[in-house]
Amino acid sequence: MTALHLSPTARPRSAALRLHRPALIVWGVFQLLAVGALLWVHLFRAPAARDDHFASYFVLTDVNNVMNFLGDVLSYVSIAVAAWAGAALVGRELEDGTARLAWTQSVTPARWLTAKLTAAALPLVAGTTLVGLLFAWVWTSGQDVLVTNWSWDRVLVPAGPLSVALVVFALAAGTLAGVALGRALPALAVAAGVTYAARYFFGRTWDDIWPTRHFWPVQLTATALLLVLAALALAAAYALLGRRTNIKGAAV
Repeated sequence: MTALHLSPTARPRSAALRLHRPALIVWGVFQLLAVGALLWVHLFRAPAARDDHFASYFVLTDVNNVMNFLGDVLSYVSIAVAAWAGAALVGRELEDGTARLAWTQSVTPARWLTAKLTAAALPLVAGTTLVGLLFAWVWTSGQDVLVTNWSWDRVLVPAGPLSVALVVFALAAGTLAGVALGRALPALAVAAGVTYAARYFFGRTWDDIWPTRHFWPVQLTATALLLVLAALALAAAYALLGRRTNIKGAAV
């Protein structure tokens, strides 16, 4: 029987998946709950609001309250991603020496970081894209019973590619904070703070900069700028990781 041999790139990636399986499970459950809530709004709450405009008001099932709550949760999820990336994905492994142990087993620091980013980015981007498309569809189809405007941050952020760009930026910010600080809790705080600032600016301020406010110009320019910032953060993380490991290796 022929033995199955993993490629050098696949080994650290599969190890990253095993190590962070609980976080991926939490992310999957969150996505399922978000999808279920959005479908509940579309299939039940919005039709109920159309059929009976004078129905008794209940704060937990009113269609506008539910959509506003979902929009807020989805627009701020990037902060949780940044905190996880800074603390668990990178910072903790640098702090407790797990990363250095991996580097002694024919895995270079760059490959180690790439495997971690790939294992995290795929489910994050896929899940955010799916929920974002569903949110935009539910919000658009329910315009006759919803009072929110597209420029409100609880709609602007989750209803377009801006939500995906924010998650990518959060992952990059957390990675850079983890590499730069090398400790879980400080990296968590810095990454979450930077991502909150980015979410606040692009969610509440960016559309005010434009003299003519339209959904897609605001979305696409904010998305492009966030992706550029994410690329710069990742480049800095790789450069800093390479510099630090080279210095420590030369000292040994």
